[in-house]
Amino acid sequence: MSDIESKAETTPRRTTKKRAVRKSARPESGAKQAAAPPPMRPRRRIIAVTSGKGGVGKTNIVTNLAIALARQGLRPLVVDGDLGLANVDLLLGIAPQYDMQDVILGQRSVADVVLDGPDGIKILPASSGVEELANLDEYRTEVLVRSLSELESDVDVILIDCPSGIGRSAVSLAQVADPILVITTPEPTAFSDAYAMIKVLSRRSLRSVPVLVVNEADSEEEAAAVAKRVRQVAKRFLNLDIEYWGCVLADESVPKSVLRQEPFLSTYPYSPAASCIYALARRVLGMTADPSSSPSGGFTLVPRDEVPEEV
Repeated sequence: MSDIESKAETTPRRTTKKRAVRKSARPESGAKQAAAPPPMRPRRRIIAVTSGKGGVGKTNIVTNLAIALARQGLRPLVVDGDLGLANVDLLLGIAPQYDMQDVILGQRSVADVVLDGPDGIKILPASSGVEELANLDEYRTEVLVRSLSELESDVDVILIDCPSGIGRSAVSLAQVADPILVITTPEPTAFSDAYAMIKVLSRRSLRSVPVLVVNEADSEEEAAAVAKRVRQVAKRFLNLDIEYWGCVLADESVPKSVLRQEPFLSTYPYSPAASCIYALARRVLGMTADPSSSPSGGFTLVPRDEVPEEV
């Protein structure tokens, strides 16, 4: 497992990152001025879903997890945090008129931009092909996060689909959340990069220790073995106890649904992948399973007023 730690050691030293953060605390000269941030961050629970590399199915997990929560009476908001390469709207076949760029620049309010998605979920779409948004400084990231407080009366939980990798925007968005779900697959490059993400996050001030979810596993045993390797190296080199929150099994219904631009919880509600997402939703909200025959596996619903508001 030392190969993971060897790769992680190639990440930039913390001292250089500190200097970069101080420099980027204000909008760069010549860039379009961001709107002033609202006075407070949202009090609703924020769940960040991130990964060390792209192509691990992160966006698919976010959107279907939101639908699983919505089907139990919660009101989720999905924030497409990949600000330069929007994916959530494409995955759901939605064509937004406005996007995150309009919010950050103060041209539109969050309420103007947010869209209604399947099963009543709300979606805050990102921009696509906007280089300036792909590398937000901390000031504009804070504008974005605080702007979400405008929707507090309409949502119970916020899910952020963070950009892939260990870039500034990805880490800044993840560190405001509790919990932080790090997605990997059984591929060595994927779980090596997942460890690198955990390592970078461990250097920040976090609200909770990141947790691990293994996607596209051929079996639960394979997923558990991958999680064990990442957990062992995190404990050894970072002294972190990383929890394993389960897997999403490889399932042909997932790529079929992507081609149809529909969530697999809608197109294949009884599929193995759907069952895994419902199990993950129970874990996220601390729900307990009820042996029922419903496609959701049966939730014991946490009442809306008991959903944590302080992160």
